[in-house]
This record gives sequence, C-alpha cells and structure tokens, in this order.
Amino acid sequence: MSSIFKNSSISLDIGAGGAASWEFFKNLRKILNFTGKWTNTGDDGAVFDLAPLLSLRAKRSNLLRMQDLNLKQVEGLLRRATPRNDKIESSLKLVMTTDAFIIDPIFFPGGDIGKIAMCGTINDLSVMGATPLGIALSFIIEEGFPTSDLEKIICSINKISRQTNTPIVTGDTKVTNKGKIDKIAFTTTGIGLAEKIISNNGARPGDKVIASGDLGEHGAVILAHRFNYKTRLKSDSQPILAEMQAVRKYLTSAKDPTRGGLAENLNEIAEKSKIKIVLDEKNLPYKKEVMSIGNLLGIDIMALPSEGRFIATVPAKFADKTIKILEKYNKTAKIIGSIKHGKGVFLNTESGGLRPIEMPRGKLVPRIC
Repeated sequence: MSSIFKNSSISLDIGAGGAASWEFFKNLRKILNFTGKWTNTGDDGAVFDLAPLLSLRAKRSNLLRMQDLNLKQVEGLLRRATPRNDKIESSLKLVMTTDAFIIDPIFFPGGDIGKIAMCGTINDLSVMGATPLGIALSFIIEEGFPTSDLEKIICSINKISRQTNTPIVTGDTKVTNKGKIDKIAFTTTGIGLAEKIISNNGARPGDKVIASGDLGEHGAVILAHRFNYKTRLKSDSQPILAEMQAVRKYLTSAKDPTRGGLAENLNEIAEKSKIKIVLDEKNLPYKKEVMSIGNLLGIDIMALPSEGRFIATVPAKFADKTIKILEKYNKTAKIIGSIKHGKGVFLNTESGGLRPIEMPRGKLVPRIC
C-alpha cells in the first residue's frame, strides 16, 4: 500500500500554514474520512445540526438513538444558552473546534500563550457564526517550568474567559521530563451554538471583501522579538466575538487569518467558493511598521498571522453598513477588495496590473501561534 504522504518525514512548513499545511490536512482526510453526521469539517469548526434532536414531531426513541444523547440534557442546555423561541431552537447548530498552541516567545508585547489559546479558540467559533458555550483546556508542561510564569498565563486565560463569558469547563495537565518539550504547549477544544452557520464556501460574485482591522501585527511582533528588532507594535491578539456578533448576519463567509495570513485564508475562501477575489493595493490592511518588518526580514506581509482580526465577504449592499459597525471596535476596519466570477486571488496594483496572490509556500515562520 503506497503512502498518501509525499515526504518520508514531517517538515516545519507543515505546521506553519500555507500550501504545505493545506495539502497535509487534505491528505489526513483521505484516511480520517468518517465524519458521521458532522458537516463543515474543513472549516474553522465542525457543525452538528441539533434540529432532529429538538423536533417536537420526532419520536423520543429516535432521538435517544442519535449519538446516545439524553434529550432532556440537550434541551436544558439549549434553554439556558438561548432565548425561549421554538423557531430559533429548531434551527440551532452545535459548532466544535480544536486547536494546539506553541509559540516562541511565550510572553510577548500584547499577550502570552494563554491569551492566544483562548482568543484563537473563541475566534474560530466566532467566524463560524457561533456563540461559545465552553472550552476544554489541556496543558503539556516541561519539568522545571516556573510556577510564577504559569500563574501569569492562567490569569490571562481567566481574563479572556470572563471578558467573553466563555467558561473553562474541563481539561488536563501532563508534565514531561526536562528537554522533552520546549517549555509549554496548550490544546483547546471549544463548543458553541449558532443559528446561522457562516461557511467558507459562501462568498459570491458581487460581494465585497472586508478586514476588521489592520492585519499581521501579531506575526510582526513575534518576529521583531526573535530578531531583537525594536518596535512599538503590540500583538493584535484579542477575542473578536463581540464584533462578529454585531455583523455576522450580513456576512457570506469569514476567517480569522492566523497561520498563513491573508494570502492563505483568501485562497481558501476563493477555492471553496469557486470565485475570484481581487484586492485593491491602495487599501491593503497593513501598518507601515508591519510592512517595514516584513521587508527587512524578507517575509511576505500577506503571510503574517493575526490573532484578533477577521476577514470576511459581504454583499455589496451591506458593505458600508458593516464597516460602519466594525469601526466602533476598530477604526482601521475597511473594504479591501471585491469578488468576481473566475478563480484565484489577485492584487490590483496601483500601476493598473493584476498580480496573482498564491497560497504561501516554503518554510514560513514556525512557532508563531
């Protein structure tokens, strides 16, 4: 039996975002191809339709057979999390996401590994249109790790948990021998509820492409710290739940551009939606200092990750209204492009040409989120 993997060993670029990661995940799905009743398994979160469990017309015996769930427990959970409205409850979807976090350094201007673990999980649920119900959190810690640092990280987690009303509901801790892991790593799993799912394949010709704020600041800060480059920038790490809740009814697709940055995430939307995205060079959402750091280190700014921003597509008639709402949260929110018939992602340069923006390739910056 021939292997589905082209290489005989794992390389860093597989975990850093971009084309190698995208290809790796598709290969994994060739083996892990059983998804049961779950849908959207290639998006930021997987979706389970709760309607059959809540239908008043369904027979109780059928309900209890589905996933061996207890109907009363599910109904009780939904009543506590949502308004008493049969129409809303009948359309509710369960959304689940999971992520792992390794970063160097673990403390950086604007945050730490605990903050991005919480924000990353909450944000993945948010761009699916879901409101978080809870997060499971697991630590893998190296022997000798300072408890004072661990306490700072846990306090960061608690702050985001309370800010977003997202409880930490369960978890696990493992400790490795010294040298068997680099300091600390996290794994999170989050679940949420959504009435309307925002899928990555929902973009349509005529839509506008928007950014909730300037991008790439998290990646620029981590790189600057590693290369001892002085900057006033801070990581953009933050939860996007409130702003997504404010505009999600207008959106046709949404992504939080973490690993692989704007380039990877727009290419994913373009491929899944079978459309062409054209960005305006004059409206690219990057601060001058981010561009300077990228140029200095020879890194494409469109591959730099953000940890507290989202990109989205929205029908043209709602675009200005959506931006006006988002400006209440971030003054740099803007329309950055448009969607047309065709395929691929392109940059409309100020000189008047169209330059293709491909999925990032090669060894991108590792251990950045």
